[in-house]
Amino acid sequence: MSSALGIPLPNSWSSAPLKHVTSFLNRGSAPTYVDEGTVRAVSQAANQPGGLDWTRTRFHEFSGDPRKLKGFLRPNDVLINSTGTGTLGRVGYFAYPPDGRPCMADSHVTIARAKSAELEARFLYYWLNSRPFQEYVYAALVVGATNQIELNRDRLGDAPVPLPPLEEQRRIADFLDAETTRIDHLSKLSKLLLERIDERDQSLRSSLVDQLATNEGEIPLRRLTARVEQGSSPQCESAPRQDPFEWGVLKLSSVKRGAFDASENKRLPDGTQPVRDHAVRAGDLLVTRANTPALVGDTAVVHDDCEKLLLPDLIYRVVLLPGVRPDYVMQVVLSGRTRSLIESVARGSSQSMVKLRGEDIKAWPIPIATPSQQDSLVQRISRETEISNKLRTKIWHQQTLLTERRQALITAAVTGQIDVSTASGRNVTEGIPS
Repeated sequence: MSSALGIPLPNSWSSAPLKHVTSFLNRGSAPTYVDEGTVRAVSQAANQPGGLDWTRTRFHEFSGDPRKLKGFLRPNDVLINSTGTGTLGRVGYFAYPPDGRPCMADSHVTIARAKSAELEARFLYYWLNSRPFQEYVYAALVVGATNQIELNRDRLGDAPVPLPPLEEQRRIADFLDAETTRIDHLSKLSKLLLERIDERDQSLRSSLVDQLATNEGEIPLRRLTARVEQGSSPQCESAPRQDPFEWGVLKLSSVKRGAFDASENKRLPDGTQPVRDHAVRAGDLLVTRANTPALVGDTAVVHDDCEKLLLPDLIYRVVLLPGVRPDYVMQVVLSGRTRSLIESVARGSSQSMVKLRGEDIKAWPIPIATPSQQDSLVQRISRETEISNKLRTKIWHQQTLLTERRQALITAAVTGQIDVSTASGRNVTEGIPS
């Protein structure tokens, strides 16, 4: 009985090193990027879990026969992200170019081109996406440290691939195409529902803020603000702090859509003195200084005590005058009227990263409200969105189950744990035996 990565395979199956069943196994080449070109370059950013995202591709300046490019892509090529924490090991499938233009992989993406007489490319795609192989990537194929990790090409070439008879490979791939499409459709519907919930909450928030502004008038935030403080970003470790007695610097992702996440931080190295004036305190109103146009100016309030966390240079602390509730200002900033203003005034040389000045923030119009009116608006939004938050939790749980089922189904099929000629995939909820 043959095996792959210690997993026993059916008697009619064999296995072989990846390099023996591929005609090409190599990384692409570094593009010369231009705004408009004849060749489309596929990067790690374009190779997403849901498939190739063509909006994230760019163009390579090239003249001549594109088939001579080192990273030239052919139909049915399997793409493997090969560098960087968080993206390494992600697997994609190239079927055809979206607009007829030739395509290439950049130097951070490995191309695996199956020998069609021995290996069905879609079966290879699913095997590389299976739980055993993905665990094997980080256990045995990675070299380097921290964010400089990459796939070792020689080790990748030696990695085993299960080999059912070719016709069975195709049946397995057809089965997984159908079943994963069904699961992915359910996942997309869940994401669409989350978007509708967000739109409903935003509509409620904007309506209440607009009504208050119409009834009471507005004043610029500077008249409600003592000062706007900016943190600093010393060189930090990539990992978060391990306990609350260590110092950490907040990441930009700690402030997101009205929620503060203290776990999003980077540990301050031993020997680096913290700037204690930048320490975050309960009640702080935080505003992101730089991000994409849709996310810059995002805001959250720190509700819990958080010891030894520091502001980075990409997050402002807005210190309000007595009688001004931080949660009230946060809800106003999250409303549609303020978001539109933020996106119109944010500036930068690249639309992938724009910035706000402290003066921009101080100019935000805030409805005039007494402390009781402020509390009333915050409480109304909190009550109305409580149901939304419960529904979100259920949808997130459903998405987790769908992801787990998808992974378990792929793993069971490509290792011969289920007979795809009779299975529907609907009862596969566990991975292969450990």
